[in-house]
Amino acid sequence: MHQLLIIDDEPAICASLTFALEDSFQVSEAHSAEEGLQAIRNREFDIVLLDLKLGLDDGIETLKQIKAEKPRMVVIIMTAFGSIQSSVAAMRAGAFYYLTKPINMDELQMLLGKAADYLNLESKVQYLNNKLTEIYEVGGIIGQSAAMQRVVAQIEKLCNVGANVLITGESGTGKELVAKALHFGGTRKNEAFEAINCAAIPLELLESELFGHEKGAFSGAIQRRKGLFELANGGTIFLDEIGEMDLKLQAKLLRVVQDKEILPVGSEQRKKVDVRILAATNRDPQQLLREGKFREDLFFRLNVVNIHLPALRERPEDIPPLVRFFFEKYSRKMGRSIPRIDEAALAALKQHPYQGNVRELENIIEKTMVFLSGEEVRLDDLPMEVRPGPLSNRATQAGELIQVRIGQDLDTIQKNVILATLNHFQGNKLKTAEVLKISERKLWYKLKEYE
Repeated sequence: MHQLLIIDDEPAICASLTFALEDSFQVSEAHSAEEGLQAIRNREFDIVLLDLKLGLDDGIETLKQIKAEKPRMVVIIMTAFGSIQSSVAAMRAGAFYYLTKPINMDELQMLLGKAADYLNLESKVQYLNNKLTEIYEVGGIIGQSAAMQRVVAQIEKLCNVGANVLITGESGTGKELVAKALHFGGTRKNEAFEAINCAAIPLELLESELFGHEKGAFSGAIQRRKGLFELANGGTIFLDEIGEMDLKLQAKLLRVVQDKEILPVGSEQRKKVDVRILAATNRDPQQLLREGKFREDLFFRLNVVNIHLPALRERPEDIPPLVRFFFEKYSRKMGRSIPRIDEAALAALKQHPYQGNVRELENIIEKTMVFLSGEEVRLDDLPMEVRPGPLSNRATQAGELIQVRIGQDLDTIQKNVILATLNHFQGNKLKTAEVLKISERKLWYKLKEYE
């Protein structure tokens, strides 16, 4: 039951309201602004019914004091001297709603019901936000190696700093997880976190995705749309695969980074934004600069601080805790008990090269859990490519062959080669694109085409 406080200098009104509401709320009374403020400081209330005129005290000033001390408290203003000016002033000061006396009890009951629904919803949002913080803050990063402990130390120092951060590392090392830890562990955790993969969006749409567009800005723009920078205002934006961004768009992004302003497509009006920018790339930034594929001025603006994530094969001591974590994760999903793992299976997992890094390890554990029949994972339960020895080599060699029939059309052959190569590299798109000698963006287009 919600706690409700009535602040009114007329005892008769307080008594009648208490009688009407005590079945639905735990009601308390205060007969002056000072008494009401003291009650709020001494007890936890959810809703306040506040009279606009409290003797010589001004109800608007009292409202401002309440909201300053208890910003989440729902305050409903009551007054016998209703005017548009006073109602506007009350709403601006943070009132939930404004009622005129004599109070219509049906209207009040409906309004209090809405206030209770609002409080319940806000409580759920706060609960979910706290859960997100628990999941994504630095404590959610698994790794006991010295390299990962250095990463964790960097994150802890940077959480409450507004500096832009460039996160580097191979595909599958957990760059987005680091970005979320920086956001949810810092002062912006209650604001939006927006993420976008710059390689996954066609060039002609990426500008609109980032900065938004006006109605009629281009064919198909049937209404105004906010971009991710505007949606993330006050919070954080994560630009994954920033190295794939077109040079022309990099110039526009530089303007946003420098001036904290965006210009939606088709608009002449710039908008101020307060956004922390976190960017990531699986490429070598210095090589991109040498090849002229990345603007040097933008690089220095984004790379205020660099966090580099080591490949999983460089930190084998982190594999056991990651294995345990994924066992727990997929046991919950599959509704089964958490299995044990024998020494031979764990040794095989530690020796695997992991071209796809942590993402590949997770994929291996999920496959293992799907087919596991007992309560212990043994060497024979692991996928064939993980097991050591000649059998693994034969499986790898067989996996490197793709059947091509005489007369098969080239589009089908190309599709089979791309998908087989992607599967061979455990979903590592950068490695797949490098081997096939195509750009990662072209690979994204092809995969989208095959969906």
